[in-house]
Amino acid sequence: MFRLGKTHMTINKLGFGGIPIQRVDISECKQIINQAKKSGINFIDTAVGYTVSEEYIGEALKENPHSFYLATKSMARTYEAMKKDILASLDRLKRSYIDLYQIHNLGEADYELVFSENGALRALKEAKEQGLIKEIGITSHSVSVLDRAIDTDEFATVQFPFNIVENQGEQVFRKAKAKGMGTIVMKPLAGGALEDARLALRYLTKLDFLDVLIPGMSDEKEIKVNQSAVEDDSPLSEKELADIKYLKENMGDKFCRRCGYCMPCTVGINIPMQFLLEGYLKRYDLETWAVDRYKSSDKNASDCIHCKECEPRCPYGLSISDMMVRVSTEFDKL
Repeated sequence: MFRLGKTHMTINKLGFGGIPIQRVDISECKQIINQAKKSGINFIDTAVGYTVSEEYIGEALKENPHSFYLATKSMARTYEAMKKDILASLDRLKRSYIDLYQIHNLGEADYELVFSENGALRALKEAKEQGLIKEIGITSHSVSVLDRAIDTDEFATVQFPFNIVENQGEQVFRKAKAKGMGTIVMKPLAGGALEDARLALRYLTKLDFLDVLIPGMSDEKEIKVNQSAVEDDSPLSEKELADIKYLKENMGDKFCRRCGYCMPCTVGINIPMQFLLEGYLKRYDLETWAVDRYKSSDKNASDCIHCKECEPRCPYGLSISDMMVRVSTEFDKL
């Protein structure tokens, strides 16, 4: 148990990611959360955008609503929209307050709006003054956005993807840690792309700038495997180190880190979002959710004209045009 940054929360290294809750029913959700509690997990992360996740978690915890620290997040960018989402989250989670409320996936395009007089941050600060939330955090897939946000001293925590094949967030995590902020790792299994959960989590536990890991978990077996990995404080073996090296070298040129440097797209496709939705479709088993978001986008992978203007901008040398064909093939057949 340790204190998450300078927050009021004393938590375990392993937290509970709420995305997969969407694919189970309420009865299964209660069982999973009960098992998480028995395993010592006491931090749950969810989001307004995870369809039924907040509602199910609230229902599962209604008899003992403060048995976990609860974190949620909203894509709202304006003052009024964030106020509305905070109240809706409180209702769905059946709580009088939320421990950590985060600005969800902030990008460069909305940065100034969020920090403006009519922005979402103002609503979060007011909610904190009113006791509706305890801490304010921020999540992003952009290193530059988090780097700027950390300098504002407005946030208690930062959340960013980090795993064996995604390490671009190391410097912002170290910067946040040095300022006393809590560091939360999303996508510790690279959105399910890393099949050996034990290896993926053991790798992360050896990094002193990371506080809590929040893999998505949808059954008791996953909880037990993940908890065992996090509790194993033995040094990484030679085989584990070799396996980590292999993954870095062989997945590195096939995996989108969602850094956004490929943007803007010639025809207006949100390129990183295509690969994110592909992950939800293929690895999270969230077909309906992923397909709905893919097909409701103004532009998606099927609209790619294969001009390849994005590819020289990718710092990882990805064959984005070919990957777009792969994504469109997966979605267009559904």
